[in-house]
Amino acid sequence: MELKWLLCATLLILGLVDVQTHDEEDDHGDDVIDIEDDLEDGVEDVEETKPEASSPPPSPKVTYKPPVPTGEVYFVENFDKGTLEGWVLSKAKKDDTDDEIAKYDGKWEVEEMKDTKLPGDKGLVLVSRAKHHAISAKLTKPFVFNTKPLIVQYEVNFQNGIECGGAYVKLLSKTTELNLDQFHDKTAYTIMFGPDKCGEDYKLHFIFRHKNPKTGKYEEKHAKRPDADLKTYFTDKKTHLYSLVLNPDNSFEILVDQTVVNSGNLLNDVTPAVNPPREIEDPDDQKPEDWDERPKIPDPDAVKPEDWDEDAPAKISDDDAVKPEGWLDDEPEYVADPDAEKPEDWDEDMDGEWEAPQIANPKCESAPGCGTWQRPMIDNPNYKGKWKPPMIDNPNYQGIWKPRKIPNPDFFEDLEPFKMTPFTAVGLELWSMTSDIFFDNFIICTDRAVAEDWANDGWGLKKAADGAAEPGVVGQMMAAAEERPWLWVVYILTVALPVFLVVLFCCSGKKQPSAAEYKKTDAPQPDVNEEKEEGKDKAEEEEEEEEEAESNEDKQGKQNGGVLKWSRN
Repeated sequence: MELKWLLCATLLILGLVDVQTHDEEDDHGDDVIDIEDDLEDGVEDVEETKPEASSPPPSPKVTYKPPVPTGEVYFVENFDKGTLEGWVLSKAKKDDTDDEIAKYDGKWEVEEMKDTKLPGDKGLVLVSRAKHHAISAKLTKPFVFNTKPLIVQYEVNFQNGIECGGAYVKLLSKTTELNLDQFHDKTAYTIMFGPDKCGEDYKLHFIFRHKNPKTGKYEEKHAKRPDADLKTYFTDKKTHLYSLVLNPDNSFEILVDQTVVNSGNLLNDVTPAVNPPREIEDPDDQKPEDWDERPKIPDPDAVKPEDWDEDAPAKISDDDAVKPEGWLDDEPEYVADPDAEKPEDWDEDMDGEWEAPQIANPKCESAPGCGTWQRPMIDNPNYKGKWKPPMIDNPNYQGIWKPRKIPNPDFFEDLEPFKMTPFTAVGLELWSMTSDIFFDNFIICTDRAVAEDWANDGWGLKKAADGAAEPGVVGQMMAAAEERPWLWVVYILTVALPVFLVVLFCCSGKKQPSAAEYKKTDAPQPDVNEEKEEGKDKAEEEEEEEEEAESNEDKQGKQNGGVLKWSRN
């Protein structure tokens, strides 16, 4: 019994620890590990008060503080000035498009998010839907690919979700033709990076334009698709941080919310490949007319057997079948419905002569069948089908013909594709069927630590504010149950049932009756306590020994009395 109570106490302690763990996860689950120290200036201290027993302690309030770059940057923008200063709206028109939608007349605004948890934190918002949008800004100086990495980072929030549209950026190449006032889809860019979605196709682009050193022409190279599931980033209506890191050793990393979702090498993990093959198939080579590619051929020596009947049918009637007794040959399977009546609005001139609908013949329900009986069809045991000669190995088989290989006249080898065309501006050229796409905290630099500091002070602060505003575990469960009532059943099964089992296990022990409640019978009694039982056994043995001793004395006395009596006689 003591062991059972000890087990009950252990279960209750584990339950309390589990509840405390859930509370701690709720308080700290949304914290970002590497932004904890950076948020000290952004979190107001909560005054220590003695709240009433019925009211929960207040959540810490996160206040906004504009991020400041901690090192050299080529471009930064947090939009906290509340204006589009430094940005250029495009006045271009798309080629080969109807005039009604050819203009880049989509609207941009600088404003806070609709459900912001950080008053004062503003960003660039793509306001209109079903429009072409184009906006761009100059870098502080052109970025030249040499010995330092390239880091591009910015935030996106699909406030209304996303139906079909993109939120990617273009790094515009440094050319003499670059005119931000005429920025459009054909404007030369060096890199395109960011999320894009249409239908159920969720993408995270990384495309760079590589210059062929022999021809001088540019070709787009697409990074392999990430293995990670990207759907949540488009549907959860939260702010996400997109980062691209390109290194001089040609390696690259793509991160979402500071977590790597794709990585690779510019030489091996892009399509089409940067370098063409050394050899190609000879375009002038042609397959010889007598080239035999057939691995199998019909046996020319095979002869159709004389007893092979190609005209035999596959099915024949069963001659052994017998018509069932009671078959109604003269009754049709279907008859006119006797209860049907011609509709009052039936027009025989327009609708033709009215006929009652057909129903199953009621007389056939109790009979094995109605109508003319026919023998069933069975497989013909003599059927062989059309004869064909068996296939044998082709003695003249030469394999699948392929043109011969020749040196590729366009071959080149670029072992440093990282050294791309310098770029001098960043732009957003987008079409979207969804409005209110929020952009914020752009940064282009070469130091990863600088980018991480910028992320912690911007995106990290948003994440901390969202975490402080989110309800606890119980609140989230209640909110989920309001949307999906069937969750109440799950809650009952996962919470109430274990509690019931613990109570049942701890409190339903069978009470052992005392020794006094047993009748004085010869039936054996249960062992209650080994020590008590041993003591009882010893006491009983002593009593039995005393009784035996007294009995022996009585017998001796009787014997002695009889002797004396006989002697006197």
